[in-house]
Amino acid sequence: MRGLLLRLSALDAAAENAVRVIRFFDELMARRVDIETLSQEASKLAECPVGVAPDIGAVPRHATVRQLPVGSLVWLARPGPALPLDDILIERFALAASVLLDHSAAPPTGLGDAALVELILSSGTADAERSRALRSLGAQPATTLTVLALRTTKERASQVAQTLGGHTAELGKLHAVITGRPVCGLDQRCPAGVAAPAPGIDAPTGWRQAQTAVRFARERRSVVHWSELGSLAVLAARLRPQDIAEVPDVAALDQIAAEPGGSETLQVLAAFCDTESVRKAATVVHRHHSTLAARLEQTERRLGFPITTPEGRRRLDLALLLRQLREFPAPG
Repeated sequence: MRGLLLRLSALDAAAENAVRVIRFFDELMARRVDIETLSQEASKLAECPVGVAPDIGAVPRHATVRQLPVGSLVWLARPGPALPLDDILIERFALAASVLLDHSAAPPTGLGDAALVELILSSGTADAERSRALRSLGAQPATTLTVLALRTTKERASQVAQTLGGHTAELGKLHAVITGRPVCGLDQRCPAGVAAPAPGIDAPTGWRQAQTAVRFARERRSVVHWSELGSLAVLAARLRPQDIAEVPDVAALDQIAAEPGGSETLQVLAAFCDTESVRKAATVVHRHHSTLAARLEQTERRLGFPITTPEGRRRLDLALLLRQLREFPAPG
């Protein structure tokens, strides 16, 4: 529709052009833009300054003004003669602004922060209800937010939310955090999955991404961003626990894990895959490198394939990854 309008100065007062202006604002409302975006787009169409003001003192001199039911004003400041469609433009701008400002000032829902976060992240929440919950937390439907899934305690999740200036809720075995800030400097003791930043209205998608990402978190990579997973995200979504159980390499690791000291052996294998070096892995697990090398040789014989070659290391890492995905299954 914006492509059809081109510039307001190129349109006459014909009825079809008036309808185009009306549909222009209808499209902006359908996109759930915030008041700033609405003003910017209206200004582009008008080819002159357009805005919202709390009172007449904040309005440019000689501007065309319309009073809003919520108490504010909208204005259009054209430096030259008025254009034929100025009246319809400011009327529709006033109507759209009135709706947005009225929603922004909506009374509290009566829900606490945790309940609002759960409402925002639920795929069963209607867009209108999600929008209101977002506004109750100080955000707009179009505000860019990041969703995190944390595998940690309630206290630590609250600390993360406070650090990021966000809000948290306990959802099943995970804790969710919603924030409008960049996600960096997270506590490495807290396994976290981080979704791709997106408009708040799309928060359920972000929650699914964050839940997928946290399934990949482990000791040396405790914070995992969904955007960095690539094809691994598809792997996590498609593989069922019964599929993983049929992988011989996973069964071999299960046998090792069930033996005395098996858990420590798996930690050694994970450190070796992460560092790609016996000496570096020894430093990670606080063991002498010669002791670690002997342990890797023994495990290599148990697995039945070499693990010091690039191909063998990838095979081992995949088997370890599959065991982890089985341990933390996909959300239902």
